Amino acid sequence: MKNKSVQKITKRASAYLPTKYGNFQISIYNSKPGNLEQVVLTTGNISKQPVLVRLHSQCFTGDTLLSLRCDCRDQLVKSMKMITKNGSGILIYLNQEGRGIGLLNKIKTYALQEKNIDTVEANRRLRLAVDAREYQTAAGILKTLGITKINLLTNNPDKIEQLEKNGITIVKRIPLEITPNKFNKFYLSTKKNKLGHKLTKV
Repeated sequence: MKNKSVQKITKRASAYLPTKYGNFQISIYNSKPGNLEQVVLTTGNISKQPVLVRLHSQCFTGDTLLSLRCDCRDQLVKSMKMITKNGSGILIYLNQEGRGIGLLNKIKTYALQEKNIDTVEANRRLRLAVDAREYQTAAGILKTLGITKINLLTNNPDKIEQLEKNGITIVKRIPLEITPNKFNKFYLSTKKNKLGHKLTKV
């Protein structure tokens, strides 16, 4: 369910994190209800607004196992590179696997997709939300950091709508497109045609 009741956002820990794509400060936030851990990477001076921001939902298969069935890993790497090149910015890694349906249900939808059923219809056949992600938590984290104006790295208009409903002004949308491969082209086409993602390469 989107735009849930008011959440409590608490910063729990922070440390320096050098990565292959740049040097960041990593912080862990708890969001309640649910007590979920959310990861926030920051670099440079983020006090000057609008701040360059990427909201990235967890994707175990793509981000960790390097699956070619989606564009998640490539988007994560590209956004880290862009934030580093910009000299400052924020990446919020949200604890909402599989567009919010969880890893088990995500793999169930994969099995249906192997029968040429698209990602949207697969969710519906399992009686799941097509996209259960919410961005109120991300808005709360940004406000905790004192940020209300951002340049957002996204192809997804729903992120913009939800953030603006929760008090974040999107000064500029910056596309984050990845060149499709033979495994994710149908998936990306579905995101464009059924979920309204701003994609030009499919």
